[in-house]
Amino acid sequence: MAPRPTLVVRPGLADRDELVAAGAVATRWSPYGAVLDGNPADLAAVREGRAGVQDEGSQLVALALSRVDAPAGPWLDMCAGPGGKAALLTGLARDRGEDVLAAEVAEHRAGLVTRALRAYRPCPGVICADGTRPAWPAGVFARVMLDAPCTGLGALRRRPESRWRHQPEDVDDLVPLQAQLLVSAIRSTLPGGVVAYVTCSPHPSETEDLVRTVVEELDGQGDAEGPDSRAIRGIRVEVLDAPSYLPEVPDCARPDPWGGQRFVQLWPHRHGTDAMFLALLRVG
Repeated sequence: MAPRPTLVVRPGLADRDELVAAGAVATRWSPYGAVLDGNPADLAAVREGRAGVQDEGSQLVALALSRVDAPAGPWLDMCAGPGGKAALLTGLARDRGEDVLAAEVAEHRAGLVTRALRAYRPCPGVICADGTRPAWPAGVFARVMLDAPCTGLGALRRRPESRWRHQPEDVDDLVPLQAQLLVSAIRSTLPGGVVAYVTCSPHPSETEDLVRTVVEELDGQGDAEGPDSRAIRGIRVEVLDAPSYLPEVPDCARPDPWGGQRFVQLWPHRHGTDAMFLALLRVG
């Protein structure tokens, strides 16, 4: 049986109590989520764009990024399609007088982002852009959300058919792109700002191994000598204690490659969410 749809309110546009009054049940940890038996389109808040459908795990990684101390400044959602995180981040950013730029490489998915943001006035900026070739200057964003393209192995409970669509070599094909995007995200972040590296996959090659490779290359400790590596050396990156920004979520810490427990890993069997991975990186 497919899980019931999880909804999320857009902060500043709707309150979770509105969803609960319509028959939804509040999520366990996200203060913006609710689980519904039935069709989300039956709710006025969803039809009007003041709420949407989003897994609680996706809500939590966005919430964690918003809780980190960072300089004032614009936020970037770097691979924003289909727009759920961008919509939640917009509400969280505007609550403190800041705003979000949403970038998406695929034109049709950029259209979905615009639709997800339609209820905000003014509508945040949405651009069709390749995150590996940024259409923005370096070092300008206070917070960057990078929900990187991945195998999606963490969403099998909602899309079980996808297990037959992936081959082992898919991971090898994706890792270089993920690394390029993470390097780009770091270079896009102003000193003191924070990058959230997120995947809907628990695979080590897409998560802890990739973060280790990029961070160690930044410190000049890695073995790779590719152009991306040389371009980013000299930028200091601090791996933050991501679980500490989700104190309400039990048993979510995942070991990091340096002997700590600074990554977040959510699990369907433990948290009732997609298997979301989160690393928080402070730049400079």
